[in-house]
Amino acid sequence: MTQLDFPLGNGHRHTSWSATRDAALRQLNTFAPRAGEKYARTRNHDRGPGNRLNVSALSPWIRHRVLLEEDVLTHVFARHSPQTAEKFIQEVVWRGYFKGWLEHRPFVWHQYKDELNRLTDGLGADRKLMKRFATATSGQTGIACFDAWSHELIETGYLHNHARMWFASIWIYTLGLPWQLGADFFYRHLLDGDPASNTLSWRWVGGLHTRGKTYLARPDNIARYTVGRFPLERGLAKTAPPLEEPPPGAPMPVRPADQIAEPVRCVLLVSEEDCHPESWAVHPAEPVAVVGLALTANRSPMPTSPTVRAFAEAAVSGAVTRAAEWYKCPDKGVLPSQDWPEALTALAKRAGADTIVTAYTPVGPVQDAMTAADADLGRQGIRMRQLRRRYDDLVWPHATAGFFKVKAKIPDILRGLGVLAGTT
Repeated sequence: MTQLDFPLGNGHRHTSWSATRDAALRQLNTFAPRAGEKYARTRNHDRGPGNRLNVSALSPWIRHRVLLEEDVLTHVFARHSPQTAEKFIQEVVWRGYFKGWLEHRPFVWHQYKDELNRLTDGLGADRKLMKRFATATSGQTGIACFDAWSHELIETGYLHNHARMWFASIWIYTLGLPWQLGADFFYRHLLDGDPASNTLSWRWVGGLHTRGKTYLARPDNIARYTVGRFPLERGLAKTAPPLEEPPPGAPMPVRPADQIAEPVRCVLLVSEEDCHPESWAVHPAEPVAVVGLALTANRSPMPTSPTVRAFAEAAVSGAVTRAAEWYKCPDKGVLPSQDWPEALTALAKRAGADTIVTAYTPVGPVQDAMTAADADLGRQGIRMRQLRRRYDDLVWPHATAGFFKVKAKIPDILRGLGVLAGTT
C-alpha cells in the first residue's frame, strides 16, 4: 500500500500521513486531548508545514471517510465537554454543512464545472491569462506568502485553513484570476479536496456563497497569524468587491437514498467518497465480492496531483481489504478508472449478483460518474443501491441557507448520533 509521509509535528514529532485507518486513528488519539480550549485559542495560526500541533490535521482521512465524523466526535467527547470543544465541533460540522448545501443546489456544481471547462479550454488562446495562471500556480508571483503556499500545496497536499482563505483572496482580488481556476488548483492538489467544501469556500471568499460578503487578505493579519514568517506584503489588494452572478435560487429536495429490505446477493463498491464499508447498513444483503474505485482523474480537465491520486487509491485499496475480511468475501479487487462499469458488470455476473451496494455519493465528479454508470448497469439487469449515513441525514436537512441554521441544530445532531455519554 502506498505510504505518504508528511511532517505534522514540530520538527521533532512527525505523524505519518498515510491513507490507512490505523494511521488516522493514531493521529486522532494524538490530537483529541488538544481539541478543547487550546485548539480554540491557537487554531487560526499558520505556523508552517513543520508545525501543525495547533490543528487536527485529520481532514484528509475525514474527507475520504477513512475516519467517520462519529469517530472524531466520540474521541473528542471522551476528553472534553461539548462546551469546551465547541470550536472544533463546529469545524467538523462545517464540512457536513457545505456538502448538504450543495446537495440542495447541485446546479451550482454543474455551473462551476461548465465554467471551468470553458476557462481551461480558453487558456491556450489567452496568452496573458495563461502566463498569469502559470505564475500563480508555480509560486513565482513575488508575493512571498502566496508563493510559499503554492509550493507547500503542491509538495504536501495540504494547507492550513487560514492560508487557504488568504490564498483565495489574493488569487481573486490581487492577481485578478478567475476563482474557478483557483478552486480547481486546490481541488487537484489537496489531499482533503472535496467538491462541496472546496467549491463553496472559494465562492464564500468571492462573495457568492454569502451574497455580498467577501474575504480580504490583509498584510497585518497574515503577519500576525503566520507568527512573523512573512514580511508585511505591500502590494495586496485593499478592497474586495463581491463577484457577480445570478443568485443560485431556492434549494431543491435532496435526492432520496436507497434502502435494503430483502436478502440479495450483492457486490460492494467502495469509492473515494466513503472508505469505511464495515459500517455501511448492508444487512440483509449478502456481499459476495468487494471492489474499489478511485476517480481522482475526474476532478478536473487538468491533471490531478500524483500525491492526491496515491492517497485516494491507497484509501480505497485499504477499505477493500478491510471490507473483504469483515464480510468474508474472497473475491476482491480494484476497478480500472477507465471502462469501470463494464468491469463491474462482468464481476457482478461472475459472482451471481444482481445488485451493487455503495455509499451515497454526494454532488461531485464521483456522483456524475455513478449516475452515468447506473443507466448502463440497469440495461444489464443490475441495480445500484446507494446507502446514506445517519450523520448526513441529521445535518443536510438544515443546510439550506447559512451555516448558523446548522449550528443551532448541533446539540440535536450530537444527540441523534449518540456520541455523548448517556445518549442513544
